[in-house]
Amino acid sequence: MKFEHLQGSIVAMITPFHGDGCVNFDVLTELLERQIAAGTDGILTLGTTGEYSTMTHEEDAAVVEHTIRVVDGRVPVMVGSGSNCTATQIEKSRLYQSMGADALLLIAPYYNKANAEGMYRHFAETADAVHIPCILYNVPGRTGCSIPVSVVERLAKHPNIAGIKEASGDMSYAMKIARCVGPDFALYSGNDDITVPLMSIGGSGVISVYANVMPRMCHEIVADYLGGNQARAVANHLKYLKLMNDLFLEVNPIPVKAALNLMGLEAGPMRLPLCEMSPEHTAALRKTMEEAGLL
Repeated sequence: MKFEHLQGSIVAMITPFHGDGCVNFDVLTELLERQIAAGTDGILTLGTTGEYSTMTHEEDAAVVEHTIRVVDGRVPVMVGSGSNCTATQIEKSRLYQSMGADALLLIAPYYNKANAEGMYRHFAETADAVHIPCILYNVPGRTGCSIPVSVVERLAKHPNIAGIKEASGDMSYAMKIARCVGPDFALYSGNDDITVPLMSIGGSGVISVYANVMPRMCHEIVADYLGGNQARAVANHLKYLKLMNDLFLEVNPIPVKAALNLMGLEAGPMRLPLCEMSPEHTAALRKTMEEAGLL
């Protein structure tokens, strides 16, 4: 399915594992079907929530192939192809494009970071190398660096860079981005707790962790707001805000996988260095899920 300034709830999929740590493709199929049946507007695979950082390149490709095959064009599939090595990012982006990805998510270069010009070239040269839309991913809490507003403004003029996943949680930064880009440049919230505020400044929706747990409600919050029923969107956003926040009681995706396991959806374990959530946080999450009617 062609990706054209997609508006809505894009779920940042977990990657389910068996007890021995290998990918559980049967459960992945079930989770993808659950998302589509609930009205999810798009699928992101190999994002932060998908634990790509502890998977091999071969496993990454296998998950992408499986996801694209199961989704079968029913909704757009975005694939995380980012790397702090530009050459590797280009290689992965070309591969996932050839496999049928509808769009690519490109993370800011972490660890080695970059100055503004290097940051610009990192994204621009990747976008030059493919013909499907690229979405920038600003998540300074993970990368240790933020994409400068001036760089986003330059990149927004690139014909193949279609938007940004803004996951800094900084509304001032988001507003500066909204001010300097055109209406055809998508601004996605990367933080579930500020999805509605971001849409109020022209955002296109959310790339969501919460949608793994409540896909229908996440879709409805975005659809209501963009469709003109802001009051209901705000009411539901506030109603489930504690759950959204509790999915970050520990580093993502530990809590969301715990939530899915509590719901009987067999997300399985994480791979080290991520491990099971503490008993105290598990109890708190369970209580919030009970209050939300999930258990």
